[in-house]
Amino acid sequence: MDHSIQDKVSVWLSGNYDQATKEAIASLQPDDLADSFYRNLEFGTGGLRGIMGVGTNRMNKYTVGMATQGFANYLKKTYGSEPMSVVIGHDSRNNSRFFAETTAGVFAANGIQVYLFEALRPTPELSFAIRQLGCKAGVVCTASHNPKEYNGYKAYWNDGGQLVPPHDKNVITEVEAITSVDEVNWTGGEANITGIGRAMDEAYIRMVKSLSVYPEVIQAQHDLSIVYTPIHGTGITLVPEVLSRFGFTNVHIVEAQATPDGNFPTVGYPNPEESETMAMGLAMAKSLDADILLGTDPDADRVGIGVKNHKGEWVLMNGNQTAVLAFAYLIEARKAKGIAKPNDMVISTIVTTAMINEVAKQNGVACYNVLTGFKWIAELIKEKEANENYVIGGEESFGLMIGNEIRDKDAVSAVALLCEMAAYEKAKGKCLFDKMLELYMQYGFYYEQLISITKKGMNGQKEIAAMMEGFRTSPPQAIDGSAVVEMLDYEMQAGKNLVSGETWKLQLPKSNVLQFVTADGSKISARPSGTEPKIKFYFSVHTTLASKDAYDATFASLDQKIQRIIKDMSLA
Repeated sequence: MDHSIQDKVSVWLSGNYDQATKEAIASLQPDDLADSFYRNLEFGTGGLRGIMGVGTNRMNKYTVGMATQGFANYLKKTYGSEPMSVVIGHDSRNNSRFFAETTAGVFAANGIQVYLFEALRPTPELSFAIRQLGCKAGVVCTASHNPKEYNGYKAYWNDGGQLVPPHDKNVITEVEAITSVDEVNWTGGEANITGIGRAMDEAYIRMVKSLSVYPEVIQAQHDLSIVYTPIHGTGITLVPEVLSRFGFTNVHIVEAQATPDGNFPTVGYPNPEESETMAMGLAMAKSLDADILLGTDPDADRVGIGVKNHKGEWVLMNGNQTAVLAFAYLIEARKAKGIAKPNDMVISTIVTTAMINEVAKQNGVACYNVLTGFKWIAELIKEKEANENYVIGGEESFGLMIGNEIRDKDAVSAVALLCEMAAYEKAKGKCLFDKMLELYMQYGFYYEQLISITKKGMNGQKEIAAMMEGFRTSPPQAIDGSAVVEMLDYEMQAGKNLVSGETWKLQLPKSNVLQFVTADGSKISARPSGTEPKIKFYFSVHTTLASKDAYDATFASLDQKIQRIIKDMSLA
């Protein structure tokens, strides 16, 4: 075994670690032992995420405690003697409550006032609570939609958004400076911990209710048939009540997935993007002949929806379609209701469908594109809120952020709004798929796909880095027979016209993303994941849709084009 790995193992076996941890280390097989200790679990710009277990490369009491001590040190350096408070929340994953209590204990032991949610709550309520309570920071213990073996630690700043520069890098520096569990203040601040719960729920629910544009339509369509699954996650704590408060009276819960359970017993992967994960909900929706199906991930910040298509078949909408429906509804409904403002703005991301930009453009609404991640949407709101009115933000990964009171993606408000949209269309004798076809005819038929290539183990990150370097130094000259005319390198903050040689500076923070734009308007984006050992490729193509009857043939043509692109780039 590598000497550096053995040294780390020796420290854990001889240091101030509990006996159960030491016994667990002794029971590991050599390969598992090496993977558990070959590196320190990285505290990235979003916090921690990893497999649970013993070792420096795992989520456990000690890695969480050391991260929290570093975060606390940065808060004290930033705010000095100023009173400080933080909010701590968690989802339904195994050990999430334990990690939340560990986090609360370390902050409290450092003299920081802690508001700890009494039980599991959706991540967006954590973002809301930070702003409501005037806290300096927050943490939610969750691994979002990752498999059951994972857990994580998302760090938030005083605006309710996740960490952005300079705080992200500064916190990382402080976390990395904690080299021993002996540097962590573990106990002694219990009096600094205050439980929060129902009162915050009420404030949050009132905020979500205020987002409704057409409550009178819901009143008329209160019996809209809704099927909802929380996929064993936190959504069950608030989504049914929010739907009831909106006025919906015909809501059906997928009972087999209603109980919070970190083992996610009915699914392999608790992600509403996956058809397998939504299968139980789809079956119930079919049996009830429902109007809409919705599913939220374990921490209830992502939402997936199912609707009946033009053939009466149940289909799952992808994240781009869901975002387009939500953006178009709020832009169009606010205008029709007379509540739109001249300075309204919406925010999307560089890998999300450009159809959103077109919807905003044709309606005279400012649309900004930021890097992937809702922290960048939150940061832009903060930058522009004095002069512009934020309405909605979102990205292709099944996330929406509606209204100005939270600064992270929120599936609870998204579920409510999507149901309102379904009610609005039903009042006109239509469904959301009909609306999607109308939007394609009006704004252009944009179609996207995403593929993820996973590279596990110690060499995985190196292989991903090599792929990115290959594309960066030897960009493709043509893709699917269409010349590559632009290359956008967000890591180098540089754009280049590959035909004329013209270059320009990209006005966004550095990020390891590459984009290729072809002469026929196709766009291909490559982005290594910041939280998982995978690289993601986003494909976007578009054309016109002449009529609803032409949908199937046009869709098939666009899908075939993406498949040719994937093959041409040797990604299949």
